Amino acid sequence: MSPLKFLPLLLLPVLSACSDQRVSFQIEGSNHALSLIREQRFFWDKTAVYTIVPARMPDCMRRHKIGPASLAARFEVYSPGNNAWILRQGNLMYVVETRTCEGFAKLDAVPEGGMGPLVGSFEVKNDVLQFVAAPKTEARPAAVTPAAQ
Repeated sequence: MSPLKFLPLLLLPVLSACSDQRVSFQIEGSNHALSLIREQRFFWDKTAVYTIVPARMPDCMRRHKIGPASLAARFEVYSPGNNAWILRQGNLMYVVETRTCEGFAKLDAVPEGGMGPLVGSFEVKNDVLQFVAAPKTEARPAAVTPAAQ
C-alpha cells in the first residue's frame, strides 16, 4: 500500500476547525445567563462566527447567530432592564432578551430609553474568550446641606 494514500488523513487536522470557544455571563446563577460562542473555522481565518445564547432555565434557551467579526471582537453588554440585554460590538448593536429567549434583533440606533448600565464585556485576553465584569460604581453620598440656623 502506498504511503500517499494516507496523505489526506494526515491533512484532516489542518483542515478542521481551529477554535470553538464559549463563555457565559451569569445573570442570576448558571440557570439565567448569556453565553457567547466564537467559532473560528480554519486556523488561517482572521474572523470568527459569533452566536449569542440567552438562557433562563428551565423556561427557555435559544441560539441567535450574530455573524462574522474579528477574532479579537469585543462585545459590551448593557442592561436596559426587563430581562433585555444590548450587545455592542464596535458600531453594531443587538438586543436579546431572556424572558422567552426568542427576541433578538439588530439595532439601527441607541434605543430611546438608553442602553442602561454597562454590566461587562465579552473579550479576548491571551487568546481566550472571557467575560469581564464592569467595575462596580460606588454610590456617591448625597450632598450635605448645612442645617438651617
